[in-house]
Amino acid sequence: MPEHVTILGDGAMATVCAILLTHGGHSVTIWGALEESIQKLIQNREQTRLLPGVKIPSQVRLTADEASCFNDCTLVLSAVPTQYMRSVWQRLLPYLPADVPILSVTKGIENETLLRPTEIIEQIIGDPAGDRLAVLSGPNIAGEIARFLPATAVVAARQSTLAQRIQQALSTKWFRIYTNEDAIGVELAGAVKNVIAIAAGMLDGMGAGNNAKAALVTRGLVEITRLGVAMGAKESTFHGLAGIGDLITTCISPEGRNRSIGERLGKGQKLSDALGSMASVAEGVATTQSVMQLAAKHHVEMPITRAVHSVLFEGRDPLDMLSDLMSRDPKPEKIHR
Repeated sequence: MPEHVTILGDGAMATVCAILLTHGGHSVTIWGALEESIQKLIQNREQTRLLPGVKIPSQVRLTADEASCFNDCTLVLSAVPTQYMRSVWQRLLPYLPADVPILSVTKGIENETLLRPTEIIEQIIGDPAGDRLAVLSGPNIAGEIARFLPATAVVAARQSTLAQRIQQALSTKWFRIYTNEDAIGVELAGAVKNVIAIAAGMLDGMGAGNNAKAALVTRGLVEITRLGVAMGAKESTFHGLAGIGDLITTCISPEGRNRSIGERLGKGQKLSDALGSMASVAEGVATTQSVMQLAAKHHVEMPITRAVHSVLFEGRDPLDMLSDLMSRDPKPEKIHR
């Protein structure tokens, strides 16, 4: 049966999801928090800064009206940046239909609470079972999907029937979705890989080479897995699309926002200037703070994350960061926790 999907957020991933859903014959409403932004989209149907040349399908309804955005809704898709999610969901809660499933495509961890996106939603809507929540993640550069280039993703939910329903709704000939039962692992992998991507960008900015990049990605995955397992995720999840797949893409793609931030820092640019030059939110910057706290809470060693934090928030030079990582005490290679 065709879905009536309300997408919260009007950024690049929201646009891509609208394209996927309309291609599958579903009706879509995109809600944006700012009237001015929505009016611009209504006028030209294009994300001129985020996805230049990509048109929002004409049948997609665009609105900033919270009272009517859920009309006939059968599925909600949340594409709001993590640090803005709480205020958006609190604003929309009075209008949210009861029992409608919710899919999150956001990749981050809230600073104040250390909650993942689905946990933020669960807390606000008062759904302790979380049976109506799902998460979609994977190696998904928005611009490539919008250009109909082949891509894959993973959808995870406590209820397998919900995961399968979303899999069917979003799948196309160029976008293949797998299902997974490990919602914690899928969501956590999507958040923490952004931190490692910032480090990868720093290496690019310093011209450190491909050997260094390969080592960083490999050891970065070890860090992500350590934290995930400590928080109750399955180790196998991090060896799949949501883990190593997303990590590789984010660390090598020139379109990756977090890698791009790191590259600017590696070339000597200040963080404030690097962030100011971005057209959209680089989730990994704020997430780095949260991951550091989670690592301490769960007693997990994460040297790359700690090094990124020192550059972002302690004024450390990226070259000093790299030197410290390379001169850590020699030890046996440990792949598992």
